[in-house]
Amino acid sequence: MTITIFLGSLLGAMLLGVPIAFSLLLCGAALMWHMNMFDAQILAQNTLEGANSFPLLAVPFFMLAGEIMNAGGLSRRIVNFAMTLVGHVRGGLGYVGIMAAVLMAALSGSAVADAAALAALLLPMMNRAGYDTARSAGLLASAAIIAPIIPPSIGFVVFGVAANVSISKLFMAGIVPGLMLGGALWITWWWLVRKEKIQPAPKASRAEVLVSLKDATFALVLPLIVVFGLKFGVFTPTEAAVVAAVYALFVSTVIYRELKVSQLYGLFVSAAQTTAIIMFLVAAAMVSAWMITVANLPQEVVTLLQPLLEHPKTLMFAIMVLTMVVGTAMDMTPTILILTPVLMPLVKAAGIDPVYFGVLFMINNAIGLITPPVGTVLSTVAGVGKVSMDAVTKGVWPFMVAEFALMFLMVLFPQLVMVPARWFY
Repeated sequence: MTITIFLGSLLGAMLLGVPIAFSLLLCGAALMWHMNMFDAQILAQNTLEGANSFPLLAVPFFMLAGEIMNAGGLSRRIVNFAMTLVGHVRGGLGYVGIMAAVLMAALSGSAVADAAALAALLLPMMNRAGYDTARSAGLLASAAIIAPIIPPSIGFVVFGVAANVSISKLFMAGIVPGLMLGGALWITWWWLVRKEKIQPAPKASRAEVLVSLKDATFALVLPLIVVFGLKFGVFTPTEAAVVAAVYALFVSTVIYRELKVSQLYGLFVSAAQTTAIIMFLVAAAMVSAWMITVANLPQEVVTLLQPLLEHPKTLMFAIMVLTMVVGTAMDMTPTILILTPVLMPLVKAAGIDPVYFGVLFMINNAIGLITPPVGTVLSTVAGVGKVSMDAVTKGVWPFMVAEFALMFLMVLFPQLVMVPARWFY
């Protein structure tokens, strides 16, 4: 009965069009009413406690770093550098998009920010060169979702707080899977454009490559600072977010000089607005998470799925399918906040490494950003690139299938995630 109340109140509120954060509050209130312990003070206390988390300070700083990166010329220099390396091969602009997405993922941690930058910089170039618009938009959308996997990742911060898992370990474990996602897109793009007759750009000379590398050096140094700083314990993930934001601000204003002081207010406001949405979701989810624990809902789910606990791979497969279905109708952050309190007891009971689960769970949620009908990243690419939503949805399918295939390969072979992760630890 408790599970019915939980799902009925949450899904019912969402179907009525209630914003997800308020749906989570209503869900917690419904569980309290069902258990005859309704108290508005408990609602308020848990809401405040949900946002009162030091690791969550990383979110506004990573959001700000992403805003500064796009406005300060870091993104454009990364795209230019990738262009000099692979722009001359068949389908070269597609490979440029994948390389740029991987490099930019290590700067912002936000799929939406990277999608907007890639669509603005590369989609017009691909259209002028004669590439299929739908396919190009689909590639850029599917490449942008690498951002929540490669550190720094806002998604890993939210999951780490919700699941009480080391954010530093999640960051380190996400590096190789993120690169593998880029590899899967690379192979898929090669297969799709292998017979195209589009004239590639002229091959850049060694001097041009060196000039573009020099121009992008300060942008490329930031990921190294974050990764090595975390690996060697120089700073925590929260401190890494501050370092990223300050470094991006310094490079944009002092070295590249493309960001004016007058633009800072708008960037701060934009980052603050996005952060407020995420933080309110986290705060509202704490109410539901607390009530889920009090109502012993995780134990009911564990009992329900008891036969699968002896088969961790089968359980992981079932969880991934469930997350896929939820991801078609819900954005990444709400999915993390709603499912994590329910799934983590299952994961622990089955003896699955929480870091391994976190990486696959995040990959699944990231791909959910490009699954219709919601698909936040699809909407971003369509809006920025001035392409119809139907075209982007049509073009993204082969790349989305490749990413899901890689994810399930990681379910079958956990070593693909954990072996390199332990080296990075």
